[in-house]
Amino acid sequence: MDTRIKEFKKLGKKPSCEIFKELCFCLLTANFNAERGIDIQNKIGDGFLTLSEKRLASTLRTLGYRYPNVRAGYIAQARIYKDSIKTYVGSWTPHIDDNTSRDWVLKNIKGLGYKEASHFLRNIGYDNLAIIDFHIVDLLVRHGLCERPKTLTKAKYLEMESVLNKIAEKSNLTLAKLDLYLWYIETGKVLK
Repeated sequence: MDTRIKEFKKLGKKPSCEIFKELCFCLLTANFNAERGIDIQNKIGDGFLTLSEKRLASTLRTLGYRYPNVRAGYIAQARIYKDSIKTYVGSWTPHIDDNTSRDWVLKNIKGLGYKEASHFLRNIGYDNLAIIDFHIVDLLVRHGLCERPKTLTKAKYLEMESVLNKIAEKSNLTLAKLDLYLWYIETGKVLK
């Protein structure tokens, strides 16, 4: 787990174009399989920076992506930040805190909700945001730490994040590291 966290922090120190490609991965993972998203990210690479929206959609379709047109549109819209995103969410910038950065992502990047925005920020080195998906909800419900929400609203997301934060503090872990452990418990895998 420590190695993976170090890799996230290292990515967060790379140029904005590399951070932008990670943002594109997180745009792809919404309602899609993370492992397939990683494969697609690796195959497209710099194409996230250069392909036209139409060509990107076609490439995503060819690679078996579930929502090629919509996600290509989100990526194309987000490109206005491809050379400057580090300015807004650089994980090592002392004056920017985790919630402020997540709020910026939610406000400015169409196609990301709380889970995906938190996922993106964790993947570039942020420590204190929870990535809450159905695996984590199932785990919390199974252990009586929360009730299963009908929908994961902002209020419910933040409520569950607070529960996870208390667990992290008691365990002397960051939320980023706790998330990797919980994901491993639920899936048997450590991805990104």
